[in-house]
Amino acid sequence: MTGYLELAASAVMYALGVVAQSVASRRADDDLGGPGLLARLARDRLYLLGFAGQLGGFALAFLARADLPLYLVQAGSSCAVGLATLFGVLVLGWRVRPVEVAVLAVMALGLVLLVAAATPSTARDLPPLAAFVLFGLPLALLAAAQRKVRAVVPLAAFAGLAFAVVAITSRTIADEPLPSLPLNALAWLMVAAALVGQSYLALGLRRGSATSTAATMDATTVVVTSVIGIAALGDRVVPGREWWVVLGVGLVVSGVLLLGSADRLAATPVRVAG
Repeated sequence: MTGYLELAASAVMYALGVVAQSVASRRADDDLGGPGLLARLARDRLYLLGFAGQLGGFALAFLARADLPLYLVQAGSSCAVGLATLFGVLVLGWRVRPVEVAVLAVMALGLVLLVAAATPSTARDLPPLAAFVLFGLPLALLAAAQRKVRAVVPLAAFAGLAFAVVAITSRTIADEPLPSLPLNALAWLMVAAALVGQSYLALGLRRGSATSTAATMDATTVVVTSVIGIAALGDRVVPGREWWVVLGVGLVVSGVLLLGSADRLAATPVRVAG
């Protein structure tokens, strides 16, 4: 039961972090991306507050991954985009549209299916060398190519790929004693992936809306981690409910993408305070 509470709390923290980072990223005047943008944002208190929310959400999701399968943890975390919308409506004066209400209901249904289909389990260990070859090399390519990526959708998708590496590596080490993590090579790969993902996310938020950027990023992460978690990490499903996972992931991914599309296609841009 503790893992489910950690998952719910992580979604709330992620939602608050995304909203705060969006406001801060939009008022930054550095459009180049990479370390320069992150260094400038590091002096913004609102961005640091949002980053703290992201860290808190990650820490709680990390603990949840010790017992819960990736398809559930990542789907639950991706619902933060819906919570971010509700937070924006209640606090920042964003306008909610009927399509957003319907999409939030679809996401909630998908999450219920995943909760009902999930079976707690401990992940298989990944050999460090294989992990660095399979995930470290693509991560290095993402880091090298960032300044060449201009469009919002690829930026958000690449952020999602980097955060998928974070989720996969953390799922394999989440059951390890916390004091031993600094000595684990996979922990450092996880940190590197988080920095690459954060950099892509910051630039995506700078050039696009919070909802659409987070939606594309989360959809990418959910699909990649769900497939790898079941195929390689030993994530389990209640017997006979395999289609619940497929349908649940499909509903959550469709929901976050539709929510992002509704935000992009709005006739009047969403306004944020500040």
